[in-house]
Amino acid sequence: MNRVPPPANPGVTLANWQTAQFLQWSFQHAREIVPTARVSRGTGAIAELPESLRSLADVKVPRLDGVTTTVGAVVGTTYTDGFMVLYDGRVITEEYPSGMAPDALHLLMSVTKSLVGSVAAVLVDQGVLDPAALLTTYVPALAVSGYAGATVRHALDMRSGITFSEDYINPDAEVRLLAQCIGWSTRRDSSSQASLYDFLLTLKQGSPHGGPFAYRSSETDVLGWVCEEATGRRMPDLLSALLWSHLGVEHDADISIDSAGAAIHDGGMSTTMRDLARFGQMLLDHGRSMTGETVLPPSWIRDSFAGDPDSRQAFAASPTDTRMPGGMYRNQFWLPYADRDVLLCLGIHGQMIYVNPAARLVAVKVSSWPVPQDAAMLSATLQAFDAVAGHVGTATAR
Repeated sequence: MNRVPPPANPGVTLANWQTAQFLQWSFQHAREIVPTARVSRGTGAIAELPESLRSLADVKVPRLDGVTTTVGAVVGTTYTDGFMVLYDGRVITEEYPSGMAPDALHLLMSVTKSLVGSVAAVLVDQGVLDPAALLTTYVPALAVSGYAGATVRHALDMRSGITFSEDYINPDAEVRLLAQCIGWSTRRDSSSQASLYDFLLTLKQGSPHGGPFAYRSSETDVLGWVCEEATGRRMPDLLSALLWSHLGVEHDADISIDSAGAAIHDGGMSTTMRDLARFGQMLLDHGRSMTGETVLPPSWIRDSFAGDPDSRQAFAASPTDTRMPGGMYRNQFWLPYADRDVLLCLGIHGQMIYVNPAARLVAVKVSSWPVPQDAAMLSATLQAFDAVAGHVGTATAR
């Protein structure tokens, strides 16, 4: 009997899986590198994705430097593993330039934050979680950390005063120390914390809580911990019960876990691109899934677009290089523009969900950029999605 051998591991190890040479493979095989837990899709109906396919490759994209490029050129030069656009709930483009299979689970990195934030949204709607409550109300252990005095809202909007560097290039930055504690990289110091929650307890407060926005992965990890303690359930179960099983997705998802079994709330999810598009369409449709279920309260979606009166001011004052003048961060989502409603879910190495309600457009891109952050590729992708939104609306009006 002839058997087809499984795809070969091209020499990927814990020490090198996040290097440029191996990213394309490792981002589609995370469960072969780090421990993961299943996020069940449940037994509900699969939401169909009707198609009206067309090529968007020649759509012109005006760049900020005055040069005009095309959507095809952006997709072709930004290490794209998958690219998908839904207009009014119909797939108009679905591409896998690197050979990624449509049913492959791709690591989402910090797009995971938006999924965990959506779990928090459901718990708030159920009255289980209070955004104004102190984090220590749900996780008393945080009283010994810098998070003492911070609220759930501060974590949702990344406005605590915690000292946490997200400098991916600096091996001593807190984000890189966190990676060692959760088992995503080899440990340089055997005395360091061996689990996510132990690491969070070591973080210190450097400024008043409720101040400027600063991008910190630890905020989502604390938020996820709070959700677990408020419900007595682990995050993989919460993601399934409150979110994933109501979206009409085709496949179970994965979320990576640390040595103690805690989910990596800030970046550990892996899903198919098609299922990620279903999540984006739910956001576009005011919290209603493609199967007709109410997943998130519409008020949460409205709040995410509106923010607090000082959300844009807090964003403008951020020490983080946001590259989104006039934008803001709310409920674990990015809102890049001041003059129009566009919502983003973003992850390093080029993961993005783009939601444009006025254009009735959802776009998804999963990638394997060689470096964690690349301002030029991020800007090009966003401009390409904006161009598609304008093109589709114009073409439909003809």
